[in-house]
Amino acid sequence: MRQRVIVCPVIENNGAILLCKMAGDRGVFPGQWALSGGGMEPGENIEQALRREIAEELGDELQITDVQPWTFRDDVRIKTYADGSKEEIYMIYLMFDCTSANRQVTFNEEFQETAWVKPADLHRYDLNEATRETFTKKGWL
Repeated sequence: MRQRVIVCPVIENNGAILLCKMAGDRGVFPGQWALSGGGMEPGENIEQALRREIAEELGDELQITDVQPWTFRDDVRIKTYADGSKEEIYMIYLMFDCTSANRQVTFNEEFQETAWVKPADLHRYDLNEATRETFTKKGWL
């Protein structure tokens, strides 16, 4: 089984958290709402990986002004690829509290849509299991 270190930002702007609805045909939680993030590449340090993932998935215009390590966890997930193939991966999640100066998001093909959501409204979204666990640990669910 392959192992992957995943950097995952919890991005906040003026009291709202950025959620991303995963594409319906790929990823670990197809079609569900989640946090952005992805795997570290060889030669990257953790913050470089985090900022690269944010730029790739959410665009260069989203201005991240603060990054603070928050927590970590691990689990095993099945990832579905765009071609329909699947892979079991042991994932180590490095979670970060991030603040953005704006809400200018241009998402890539990994997502169907994005939303800035107040913590009190998170229960209205079909959050994936990992995101639900994260928000419960934050005290938001």
